[in-house]
Amino acid sequence: WIDYSTLEGALRDDLDHKAARAMAVLDPVKLVITNWDALMGAGTLDACSAPVHPHHPELGRREFKFGRELWIERGDYEDTPPKGYHRLYPGNKVRLKYGHVIECKGALRDADGRITEVQAELVPDTKSGTPGADAIKVKGVITWVGAADGVQAEIRLYDRLFSEAQPDAGGKDFLASLNPDSLSVVKGFVEPALAQCAAGTQFQFERHGYFVADRVDHQAGQPVFNRAVGLKDSWCK
Repeated sequence: WIDYSTLEGALRDDLDHKAARAMAVLDPVKLVITNWDALMGAGTLDACSAPVHPHHPELGRREFKFGRELWIERGDYEDTPPKGYHRLYPGNKVRLKYGHVIECKGALRDADGRITEVQAELVPDTKSGTPGADAIKVKGVITWVGAADGVQAEIRLYDRLFSEAQPDAGGKDFLASLNPDSLSVVKGFVEPALAQCAAGTQFQFERHGYFVADRVDHQAGQPVFNRAVGLKDSWCK
């Protein structure tokens, strides 16, 4: 038997060198910058960019918009954060990657207590790549997708088919070791350029792992991405 982690490691090494980078939000909640209109003007969008690949500058840069409303991961907000948590909670500042520093003000909830909106204020003169952007030091950096130009996508999160390394060892019925969580399908948001990519195109979704545009179901304007492997081995104990 070849340890599955060895195969995953080889796949990561291969994809790291050739997969374009992109931001994606898999469990989205709306982030509203409450002072955006006062600082930037109502309806204004701020152009941001990032390398297509950090080690291949010849591939150019990708572009996306930062505005009053963004999508972030639901897990990037906590009312009462655990020790060592450096993302969004009331009073904490974080950097939105490739964008600005924000200060979290809190969250809104529905009647069932589920968070429907996270609220924050933009810290002026902190846009990445501009003079003085690093004057305010923050410990947390989170990814995001703009609500104005982000594209909804179906994202298929494949995991190991079996919960044991050798599901039929000793004559066992391998069906008993099927992993019930080997596939989950979510609706998330991705950078705008991914809506037009070709089927089979490979990406690293920053913070999440390596994904490929489905060869059958992916269509222009209706993107579908399959997870090939995570950024790290979540099965290690």
